[in-house]
Amino acid sequence: MKNVKKEYLQSAMFGFNDALVSTTGVIVGVSTGTSNKDVVILAGVVTILVEALSMGSGQYLSSKSAHQFDKSDSLREPIISGVVMFWSYFIAGLVPLLAIILFPMSYARNVAIVAALVCLLVLGYVKGRIVKVSPLKSAIEVFIIGGIATVVGVVAGSIFAV
Repeated sequence: MKNVKKEYLQSAMFGFNDALVSTTGVIVGVSTGTSNKDVVILAGVVTILVEALSMGSGQYLSSKSAHQFDKSDSLREPIISGVVMFWSYFIAGLVPLLAIILFPMSYARNVAIVAALVCLLVLGYVKGRIVKVSPLKSAIEVFIIGGIATVVGVVAGSIFAV
């Protein structure tokens, strides 16, 4: 049972982190390149839906492959892992998108960045508590790694503005 919990934790951590980083990167990058709110929302919605489905199905297939390799007949764990990945990505992806939807474009990008970075800190802190390592160090690690990716999105959007 411990391995099953580990697999679910991996799926959740990967899904939440990836959505906060990649969806924020897309939204911030696109909003840096254009001030058209509808385009930014469309990019965010497409990113969240496609990536949540891709990540969930990819997690299912990779988990299933590992279980097949270990000669495990159970499909339950891969299915749950895929579902956990899908929902964690979907939920976390809403963080930057809601900032764009709810706030004027003049500062929505900044709200999206701050909200995503705060969520990355919380994610790292919670992960630290779950795995019994320093929650503060874990929070800072997740924050820095996610922050770098967000900066890349801003830079790319600035360079390729339309």
